[in-house]
Amino acid sequence: QVQLVESGGGVVQAGGSLRLSCAVSGLTLSSFTMNWFRQPSGKEREFVARIGWRGTITEYTDSVKGRFIISRDNAKNTVTLQMNSLQPEDTAVYYCAADRGPVAARPTVLDGYQYWGQGTQVTVSA
Repeated sequence: QVQLVESGGGVVQAGGSLRLSCAVSGLTLSSFTMNWFRQPSGKEREFVARIGWRGTITEYTDSVKGRFIISRDNAKNTVTLQMNSLQPEDTAVYYCAADRGPVAARPTVLDGYQYWGQGTQVTVSA
């Protein structure tokens, strides 16, 4: 049974930092490109960051470039999102997702991702 479990969410003041983790089980992590998405209340789920199988290639949505860092440890079956200089507009439920495709071929629809976590809430106060 495949499981993706996010942790590390919470409440932080603007300008602060949080570190999200995604613990993966039931699959060979090194065979999957890993992603972080977020969904603000009442809005659609949106892509945040992506990291390739070897951890050497990453992609970020423009609004988080220079502030967020995605990383992975295949030996420990974890994916991490370090979030710095957080702003109120970063408030959302953050999800970890896995897809089998290469990092350069980001799926354009949510159904293109094979596995999802349950999400963790991040709230940034002004």
